[in-house]
Amino acid sequence: MASKFYVVWAGRKPGIYTSWNECKAQVDGFAGARYKSFKTQAEADAAFGGKSVTAAAKPSPKRSNNGVKTYSAAEVDALQAQTKIFTDGGCEPNPGEAGSGVAIYRDGQLSELWFGLYNPMGTNNTAELNALIQALLIAKAELANGRSAAIFCDSKYSIQCVTQWAIGWQKKGWTKSGGEIKNLELIQQAFELHQQLKDKLQVLHVNGHVGVEGNELADRMSIWAMQSKEVDFARYPEPLNIVEILAMQAG
Repeated sequence: MASKFYVVWAGRKPGIYTSWNECKAQVDGFAGARYKSFKTQAEADAAFGGKSVTAAAKPSPKRSNNGVKTYSAAEVDALQAQTKIFTDGGCEPNPGEAGSGVAIYRDGQLSELWFGLYNPMGTNNTAELNALIQALLIAKAELANGRSAAIFCDSKYSIQCVTQWAIGWQKKGWTKSGGEIKNLELIQQAFELHQQLKDKLQVLHVNGHVGVEGNELADRMSIWAMQSKEVDFARYPEPLNIVEILAMQAG
């Protein structure tokens, strides 16, 4: 029986581990890592959210069959990162007019909103990938300035393309069995950025429209990008009145 149980809330693979070496592998050198040891498994389970994950090979709670854990609003708030970047993309109809939005929080406060990359012949997936690319560029600059960062995206497709599927596609010369890789150029751009940052950066999934403020703001920016037809990626003017912005049309 393990003498201690280690909870990793923020690390390469969040979960509960039964040895310090396993825990250390998840948090050593990981920006914004959060972990703690407990004397009993019951305490560790309760701290991690009431569900037991005692082996590294077992999935984290709230993790769907496709391997992407969904973070709640409380988990987003609890995650220790100096800069939190939220992304969203919208398209109406799909395919049709598309736009992307990003919300940036620094030290727990809304800092910047961005919108644009309007495409009259886009899709929801291209808009989401464009937003993720911009978030990765922002995260790269934050990390270069010595700040920890995390990205929150509500598109499992974008996350899996960049963090999972592209690894195999690259090994096969950017091909896949069963047909073409749609949106390949965007995926390659995002994948290259993520490969540079992956040891210091988390790209995490949140559900849309469940009370995650940053996601809601990014959503409003994606709609504003379509309405304004802004082809560049532009900063939304201050002052940033959150109440007024959330009252804008939602996607």
